[in-house]
Amino acid sequence: MAVYTHLTAAEIAEFLDAYDVGDLRSAKGIAEGVSNSNWLIETERAHASQRFILTVFEARTEADDLPYFLSLLDHLAAKGLPVPRTIHTRDGALMREARGKPCALIEFLPGVSVDEPEPAQARAVGIALADLHLAAEDFPQSRASSLSLPICVQMLRDNAAKFDEIDPQLDTIIPDCGAGVLEHWPVDLPAGTIHSDLFPDNVLSVGDRVTGLIDFYFACSGILAYDLAVTHAAWSFDLADNAFRPDVGHALIEGYESCRPLSDAERGALPLLAQGACLRFVATRVEDWFATPVDGLVRRKNPMQFAHRLAFYRAQGEAAFTL
Repeated sequence: MAVYTHLTAAEIAEFLDAYDVGDLRSAKGIAEGVSNSNWLIETERAHASQRFILTVFEARTEADDLPYFLSLLDHLAAKGLPVPRTIHTRDGALMREARGKPCALIEFLPGVSVDEPEPAQARAVGIALADLHLAAEDFPQSRASSLSLPICVQMLRDNAAKFDEIDPQLDTIIPDCGAGVLEHWPVDLPAGTIHSDLFPDNVLSVGDRVTGLIDFYFACSGILAYDLAVTHAAWSFDLADNAFRPDVGHALIEGYESCRPLSDAERGALPLLAQGACLRFVATRVEDWFATPVDGLVRRKNPMQFAHRLAFYRAQGEAAFTL
């Protein structure tokens, strides 16, 4: 269960006193998630109930970055995107503290996350991602990625001597720890504000309709096509056997381009951008693999899932992005 900070009902009620949201009715820890503690909160006011998400930001999320993340939510929600707005305190503050940790109250959005997306759902996510990129064009703040490609390459180098403890194939797939990808990384593609972590569990849907884009805590300034490549790598492979699903991948790209067509340079860079996306998730999972106890409450994610996806993009090239 990914609740690291266990708040009592009294502590949650005291936290809510600063907000004009009514009285606490129920609070339940949310098991999903890795980095932060989340609670589903229900309040009542004038015999009407409301739901919110209370997030306690743990050590992995830099407190100085929180105004950027929370302001971005407000900006996108104001543009009509299916993004949860930040609930402000009566004094207009974006967040408070509980047990010495920064916390925020976020709007609850309906919908469920899909484990095995269908092409129509992937197309809707492509549209939503393009809408996000366009809506954020006038977002005035910027943030450098905390998981840029140079950082990820260094993370892998720091753990390279222990790759065999995970899987002997890991060193075979990335013997250079991603240095080759870094060497050829594009620097002149269109950039802007990106989500950079739009996995299926960060999208809420009702049928084929996207009702929520959530978990913006890796959002940053970056290459727009890289954000699409991250989403392609996260959505286009079967969970059971990691097999590529071309119909899903094609639908995602087609949906995105229906709102924001890619330039020839962006399309040509997608294979390398996808390798960089996979490299990032290999790097974070390798680091977490050695940092998380075997008997810990948080299940370790196997880096090989994205190592094999990296190898796929390297072998297939542009064919991975055509049907």
